[in-house]
Amino acid sequence: MRMLYHLPLSPFCRKVRLALAEKGLGFTLHAEYPWQRRPEFVRLNPAAQVPVLVEEAARPVICDSQAICEYLDEAYPDRRLIGFDPAARAEVRRLVAWFDQKFHREVTAYILYEKLNKRLMGHGTPDGQALRAGYANLAIHLKYMSNLIDHRRWLGGAEFSLADIAAAAQLSCLDFLGEVPWDDYPLVKEWYAPIKSRPSFRPLLADKVAGFSPPAHYTDLDF
Repeated sequence: MRMLYHLPLSPFCRKVRLALAEKGLGFTLHAEYPWQRRPEFVRLNPAAQVPVLVEEAARPVICDSQAICEYLDEAYPDRRLIGFDPAARAEVRRLVAWFDQKFHREVTAYILYEKLNKRLMGHGTPDGQALRAGYANLAIHLKYMSNLIDHRRWLGGAEFSLADIAAAAQLSCLDFLGEVPWDDYPLVKEWYAPIKSRPSFRPLLADKVAGFSPPAHYTDLDF
């Protein structure tokens, strides 16, 4: 059985979990806390970052969420998540980079770190200025997503893709903390609701983090 070293509320780990599940690939989860720099884990990934995927067959070790997802799309092509047409693939990759890099840097890294990771790591209390920056940036990104959704069935185009997975992975972590103003962005809410109801997504909704309780709507499949 392949194993994924992960953190429950890491958007990059959630992205890989969704990709594996969408492809119907079985896997075992191993919770890893990278800041502990466990020697056995550092040997797998000297960068000491999750996610890390260890395959069962030849046991290749693959690090970095995008490298893992690209590998999965090439190694298991029956259910493509990046698409077939070159132009469509380019657009999916552009949006994945947007959410993995820009959205994460400007939004998730502020809010998730200040409200959750900082506490888990013993780094003190939340920084109000950092949180305000994250909230302001979140509004900008949700407006951009609304514009995309207004003109497309899915973020990357006509088909559900890794772009939707990357975006939903980021938002689901924020939603666990009750930090997404869904009612202010109805198009994003309408896009997210069916994703949350997909079988691949439901295990994420069962994730627990000691000392934190998600809002009631977080596990509600009707939203």
